[in-house]
Amino acid sequence: MDKSAVIHIQKEDDIIMARKMVREFGRILNMHSLTQARILTAVSELARNIYRYARTGHITFEAIEKADQAGLRITAMDNGPGIEDIRKALEQGYSTSGGLGAGLPGVKILMDEFSIESSRHAGTKVTVTKWQLK
Repeated sequence: MDKSAVIHIQKEDDIIMARKMVREFGRILNMHSLTQARILTAVSELARNIYRYARTGHITFEAIEKADQAGLRITAMDNGPGIEDIRKALEQGYSTSGGLGAGLPGVKILMDEFSIESSRHAGTKVTVTKWQLK
């Protein structure tokens, strides 16, 4: 398996492809089943957000290492309308779609590292990383 892969999100079925890809990376990296469940949930949310709010984008998966840790870095990018208020979007319970508001705050909780960049009419980039001991 390559150390990186990209899944383009253009239709709802692509969310399933992103889930399959993250499962494969979790298996290859020999991640604990609970860790795999966390990254699967995070990727589902990120892919769904791209499809729901921007319609198109992509998710990059990258196996990474540092010192005594192996990890998976996931970057979700789109060229959508951007997030008007990132601080508010990261509040538990806040939703613009009428959902439960667990989306981005949930992703942040599930992963070890989280960063987000967004600008109006230029899209959003969310980068998350999950680490495990080698």
